Amino acid sequence: MTRHAENPWTEALKTFGISAVLALGIRTFVAEARYIPSGSMLPTLQINDRLIVDKIGYHFRDIQRGDIVVFNPTETLKHKFKDAFIKRVIGLPGEKIEVRNGIVYIDDEPLEENYIAAAPDYVYGPVYVPADQYLVLGDNRNNSYDSHYWGFVPRDLIIGRAVARFWPPHRLGQIGPKPEYDELEVPIEGEAPDS
Repeated sequence: MTRHAENPWTEALKTFGISAVLALGIRTFVAEARYIPSGSMLPTLQINDRLIVDKIGYHFRDIQRGDIVVFNPTETLKHKFKDAFIKRVIGLPGEKIEVRNGIVYIDDEPLEENYIAAAPDYVYGPVYVPADQYLVLGDNRNNSYDSHYWGFVPRDLIIGRAVARFWPPHRLGQIGPKPEYDELEVPIEGEAPDS
């Protein structure tokens, strides 16, 4: 039996269709790219950084303190915002959170944070994080519209965890909960940065 060659246009359309379905499936269920539009996560994430967000990891592991998460706007935020937010998880369900004297306290214990731009210059709490919700803060504590303004993030609004930066090339790499910073980006207090 002889096979007829398929029209090249038909083959191209099939290939394009399959590729589009696969790409949409990956973006919907596995991972997606996001960019950083603001300075609320400085110094960890710079404006216009491009990130990969893992959307399936939380099916196999719990959300942990220090994770940088992308989430849809909460009920409080929906009237003003439609785009997703990105912040760091600080308070877990059931924990008591308080910010005073430039320090975040979790269940009355100070939280060591080597990733923030500056100590918070506000007082917050004490509050208790409800079940299945999280308190999230930006690393640029004094310039971040986050949980200390509008409340907690329900678990079902969390899209995924930022796991890697793919742009710009000189900042390419994994994003961890406690990143190490280049001394030039975040000078130690009292020391002058190298010129």
